[in-house]
Amino acid sequence: MATCDECNGWLNPALAADAAVRRGDTVLLIQRKHPPMQGAWALPGGFVDQGEDPLHASVRELEEETGLVGTEPTLLMVMGDPARDPRKHIVSVVYEIQVSDDQTPTAGDDAADAKFWPIETVFSGELTLAGDHLEILTNWLKR
Repeated sequence: MATCDECNGWLNPALAADAAVRRGDTVLLIQRKHPPMQGAWALPGGFVDQGEDPLHASVRELEEETGLVGTEPTLLMVMGDPARDPRKHIVSVVYEIQVSDDQTPTAGDDAADAKFWPIETVFSGELTLAGDHLEILTNWLKR
């Protein structure tokens, strides 16, 4: 295993957390504001902060990127392919999160846009999805 002189330790993958939110026949996606994959659609998510539980990070990232306050996070899957992100090896813990119907998403933080898309549209190929997010959505919604 390689070591990292800059970080004074082992060169490990970065940890991220994603939020999977569904309302009926729609799913919440954000449009990425920054590279890589700028303009592509993805589940809300981001890096887990030092000392933060990934479960809490998924709820925090959901609120930062969409303004939605989530509850009842439930572990869905872990995605860890070393080539899943062009920046570096990033392992993402994906949680299904509930949001009340009276909340409307508003883009914030790293999101250029945030909205609920019909699941049919997501799987039609009409949208450009970031990284392995089509695989995540397929694993989640077609199981």
